[in-house]
Amino acid sequence: MDAELNSKKKHLLAQCRKSMRRVDEKLIGRAFDFCVSAHGKDLRASGEPYYTHPVEVATIVATELPLDDASVAAALLHDVVEDTDFSLKDIEQEFGPTVANIVDGATKITDVFKSHEITKAESYRKLLLSLINDVRVILVKFADRLHNMRTLQFLPEQKQRRMARETLTIYAPFAHRFGLGNIKWELEDLAFKYINRPAFDSIKNALNTKRDERQRYIDKFSGPIQEHLKEQGFHFDINGRAKHLYSIYNKMVSRGKSIDEIYDLFAVRVILDTPNDNDCFLVYGIVSDIYTPVPERFKNYVSVPKKNGYQSLHTTVIGPEGKKVEVQIRTRNMHEVAEKGVAAHFRYKEMTGKSNVEDKELEEWAQWVRDIFDSAGDEAPEQLIESFKLNLYQDEIYVFTPAGDLRILPKKATPVDFAYNIHTKVGRHCIGAKVNQKIVPLDYELRSGDQVEIITSKNQRPNKDWERFVITHKAKTNIRRFLNEEKRGKVAEGRYLWQRRAKKLKLHINDDELDKIVRSLKYDNRGEFFFALGSGTLAVDVAGKMIQEKWEGSSAKPENSATDQPIIFNRFTETARTESNGVSVAGSGNSVLYSYARCCNPVPGDDVVGVVTIGSGIKVHRKSCKNIKSMMDKLRPRIVDVEWSSVLTEDYLAAIKITGDDRPAMLHDITNAIVNCDNTNIRSVNIDSYDSMFEGIVTVHVKNVNQVQKIFEVLKKVKGVKTTTRFEG
Repeated sequence: MDAELNSKKKHLLAQCRKSMRRVDEKLIGRAFDFCVSAHGKDLRASGEPYYTHPVEVATIVATELPLDDASVAAALLHDVVEDTDFSLKDIEQEFGPTVANIVDGATKITDVFKSHEITKAESYRKLLLSLINDVRVILVKFADRLHNMRTLQFLPEQKQRRMARETLTIYAPFAHRFGLGNIKWELEDLAFKYINRPAFDSIKNALNTKRDERQRYIDKFSGPIQEHLKEQGFHFDINGRAKHLYSIYNKMVSRGKSIDEIYDLFAVRVILDTPNDNDCFLVYGIVSDIYTPVPERFKNYVSVPKKNGYQSLHTTVIGPEGKKVEVQIRTRNMHEVAEKGVAAHFRYKEMTGKSNVEDKELEEWAQWVRDIFDSAGDEAPEQLIESFKLNLYQDEIYVFTPAGDLRILPKKATPVDFAYNIHTKVGRHCIGAKVNQKIVPLDYELRSGDQVEIITSKNQRPNKDWERFVITHKAKTNIRRFLNEEKRGKVAEGRYLWQRRAKKLKLHINDDELDKIVRSLKYDNRGEFFFALGSGTLAVDVAGKMIQEKWEGSSAKPENSATDQPIIFNRFTETARTESNGVSVAGSGNSVLYSYARCCNPVPGDDVVGVVTIGSGIKVHRKSCKNIKSMMDKLRPRIVDVEWSSVLTEDYLAAIKITGDDRPAMLHDITNAIVNCDNTNIRSVNIDSYDSMFEGIVTVHVKNVNQVQKIFEVLKKVKGVKTTTRFEG
């Protein structure tokens, strides 16, 4: 047994030395021994010792995806945390954080698949992506899946089909996205074999039957091309290969043809040993001189690479016997990229210290990859790959809960979108958010990789401002639904208040007549009038007197026309000015319609002033309101004295501006201090942080200015808070 283990270890190390320029043999040797010891006497379904699987995975990483020794070590250890008593901490202590992080990423991906919580392939692919902070994680996982598929025959049929479908719908497309052509093709063919064995065998047998015939034709086709390329001094390889089985099957299905009717069962590939991409076009010219090209079948992936980095010229020509033949022309480096994708970029940079790829749009993933390597300079390969981050899906972001759970959101999503994504109740009661431990405003634009913590309050409710900046359908729908439900409740409450008042005043007004009267008071309809009553912006006793006056005067005079408006306005202003003690807001004693200005949010105890408006009655402002001060001369004819009623029952909105030093738990401490001050209800929190400072607005429900002062006092006791003032918008 020891001899067998030593042989396997020596073989793996030999493959590493052959494929990689620098190898830490001690690291790989220790990982090999740890793997064998950890898995002990465990067996695979095939009856082989379990350690043979990670050793084979490591061999695939070393030979088919050669990156570095850390990748090989991680491949040897990738099942240890999941299947043995050793923890990730043990791995880190023994092999360092780099190897441990790769093992951790591979383990998380495995856990995701075992849970089967996500059923859609696209969601799986995106979830896999979100788990990858190091490109080596997915390369190790591809190697793991490839070896499992190569040995799938030992599993029960049901598990074979499940893994095959999973491979075909998730791993193969993901491998394509990474530009891993060889792995993609093999995964597809192996999955195809277990999903549709009759079709697989039929196509394979048909290709095998015509193998000799196909090779003779390829030789006949390639001969003239080889002669001309040699005459021009090119160094090259030229070969023909049958297309992989799953590709042929898809063409048969999509075109509704048998295998005998599919002309492009194979392609002739010309691989040039040249650093000059333009040589591909010279070779294309030579091939086109020998054989007649099919114009619509020309594809230039050299100048415009595919998103996964693939580059090549494709053309279809009419060969001997009138057969159509696909020809692919590429440089050696392009071929490496086509076969090995990301790994090829890394190896090319490591071996040559340069890249032959020009910069283009960063949004294209392939070009983004190249830019990483082009800008790396003399950075060591292990440092380069360490900093390699993925950014494939440009239209979505991947953000995490404090517990590390992934949430996929659209670009430009906000903390409120995130909160509703967690749960409707979390969204509804969201008062603030911390992103990466820093306080941010609720309209902050989240980015991939952000960790988001939502702070809630049972007293918080959605408001119209949220509807303006949220972008997810769930958030918009729930906010709109809540606001509509809230409005319906206020309308119902207002209707009830009006019916009681009308009964008390002995007013028998039908709905049509009431509609006419409230429109004359500048309400769109009865619903808006009831809402004003229910929300407290219109006092019910004031409304009763206005409606009574309109109703009693309606028989003597028709509805007010547009020409009456200046007269009515002047009369209204004069009435307001001559009213005893001015306008008594928030109480009874007059018949004047009023509302509170949102710019300064006056509350009982503030020095206030009224501005007469058309349609909204009197707008009540704080005397210190900057809007009043800046327009005093213009507004003077419409200014009226107002005072607070001695009877105050409702809550008022006050906006408090807070600044200070940012720190962990700051938002939590601020909201706790406010809520615990006279049981104050918070309506909204909007806080922004920059550098080490924060600044924000907290909107609260209060009874009077004394309660505002108490809030100021408790906030000043919060560590880091510098200033607290009333905010004027």
